[in-house]
Amino acid sequence: MERFEFNYPAAKALPGRAEAGVVGSGDLESLYEPKAATELKIIVTTSVDGSHSLWQHFFDRLNALRELPAGRLDINDFGATPGVARLRIEQVFEEAENAN
Repeated sequence: MERFEFNYPAAKALPGRAEAGVVGSGDLESLYEPKAATELKIIVTTSVDGSHSLWQHFFDRLNALRELPAGRLDINDFGATPGVARLRIEQVFEEAENAN
């Protein structure tokens, strides 16, 4: 297991907390918690050794494509593909946007 931490500039926090996905074979769990801050702190725990640069590029691209919300995003990965990772992250942001 490896653990990485990334920080990205962020807009306003989303209204609520949310969870999407499950940790299981080929999937991941994403958890979002809003915070009054100017950044999104991302913590990735993964079963895939040596994947730091993949996650770094993934979040660099996501940051270029969309405005990230302020708060904390925890990713618990068990070998998910980039497509599944993007889906779970978009799902958790959508759930948090509609939480309240």
